[in-house]
Amino acid sequence: MNEVKKYRFFFILFSGLIILTFINFKLGWKAFEITGTNILNMLFLLPPVLLFVSLLDKWVEKETLIKYMGKKSGLYGTFFSLLLGVIAAGPLYVAFPMAVLFLKKGASIRYIVFFLGVWTTAKLPTIVYEIASFGVKFTLIHICFGLVFYYVLGMIYEKFYDGRQLLKFNIKENTIDLDD
Repeated sequence: MNEVKKYRFFFILFSGLIILTFINFKLGWKAFEITGTNILNMLFLLPPVLLFVSLLDKWVEKETLIKYMGKKSGLYGTFFSLLLGVIAAGPLYVAFPMAVLFLKKGASIRYIVFFLGVWTTAKLPTIVYEIASFGVKFTLIHICFGLVFYYVLGMIYEKFYDGRQLLKFNIKENTIDLDD
């Protein structure tokens, strides 16, 4: 019974999809196709990302990451987060395992939030698309406001949350224990 409770959100959504298919077969079938395509995309994309994150965990020393993304890293942290976010590729859910690794290794929440924000607004493929579609002026305004917003948001998060507190979860409670 615990397993059913654990996956209840999945079963609710799946039931909704089945009900939608009975109400409107064409729309329901299209929803099944889109869901299946998204699941396949995630299955092909996540294993290499998780392998990469595992390798980063072993290769990058905690002290090195603290030096470049820790609370006292200053401009290094901002620059390193900006660089990692700009050269990123893939959807945002790829960045979350990296963010958890950074948090585990002692990176400041400010730089993790900034990294995630840069990933969403200023990664290279997004910049190229925006310049081609909306022009240089719009792209520069969008990126500048986005970067300032995410940096300030990171500072706010840093005031309210301690990174070690965010990692103190218990795996038996359907969450992850990342403490060493």
